[in-house]
Amino acid sequence: MASHLIREWTGIQQFPAATLSKLLELLGKLKQENVSTLTILVMGKGGVGKSSTVNSIVGERVVAVSAFQSEGPRPVMVSRSRAGFTLNIIDTPGLVEGGYVNDQALEIIKRFLLNKTIDVLLYVDRLDAYRVDSLDRQVIKAITDSFGKGIWSRGLVVLTHAQLSPPDGLNYDDFFSRRSEALLKVVRMGAQIRKQEFQDSSIPVVLVENSGRCRTNDSGEKILPNGTAWIPNLVKTITDVVSNGSKAILVDKKLIEGPNPNDRGKFFIPLILAFQYFFVVKRIQRAIKNDIAKESKPLWELRDMGLSNRKF
Repeated sequence: MASHLIREWTGIQQFPAATLSKLLELLGKLKQENVSTLTILVMGKGGVGKSSTVNSIVGERVVAVSAFQSEGPRPVMVSRSRAGFTLNIIDTPGLVEGGYVNDQALEIIKRFLLNKTIDVLLYVDRLDAYRVDSLDRQVIKAITDSFGKGIWSRGLVVLTHAQLSPPDGLNYDDFFSRRSEALLKVVRMGAQIRKQEFQDSSIPVVLVENSGRCRTNDSGEKILPNGTAWIPNLVKTITDVVSNGSKAILVDKKLIEGPNPNDRGKFFIPLILAFQYFFVVKRIQRAIKNDIAKESKPLWELRDMGLSNRKF
């Protein structure tokens, strides 16, 4: 990170006064908890709104977004600093290509993150994607296999395209609840999270609407159909995750490459050697000594020993 460019966070001033006030309050809370640097990793399938969400959080167009262009092939880290606080947010390429998990993209992401500490994972999907399937589970499993199950104790689900009319006459909150529970079930299955794990703090789900058609309230804040000002709500949820007592994820070489196969079973080597010495080598030594003791000596050896003329 030493050579990475950190710019002044000027984009935060572009938010409406009400939003800005809430953001500054939340950032102040982090600084009170001695959190001066926050690194957010944004992951998910392609076309779900990861880059747009990055731009919305920063308040600037820091990552290119185009409906007619595929995502960038490599991760991008954007760093902004304000009053001694540094925000690092990492946008990543989509994890699916041709209906399968893109292992190459995942490997590039892991190498990019080497020696970085991830404070929060934003797993991004769409609210208007009505179904979950085995591919969702495979993506969750791939993330878990790469960074460990603990990444989800630092994770939250972000559902974009939240400015929608629910189908089948459902009200907005009911539709959000059903969609959230279906996706969280897939997360728990893909990450193999048991019921007793994370029981004190379940993975939060936050709604986001990045498009220009998002409604605003009287204070000019972008709001969801249920009236929630979503940018402060997203940042508040992020700060809650940071403060939940779990450990941040250090992406080191061991995490990326997995355990060294040569290290497997090293713990048992001293036990095996001890077993061989006491139960194999010692027995062989005793057997040899017994054979030597029982063996009759030739006359020339007895003569040399001065025993040839003795009567036994």
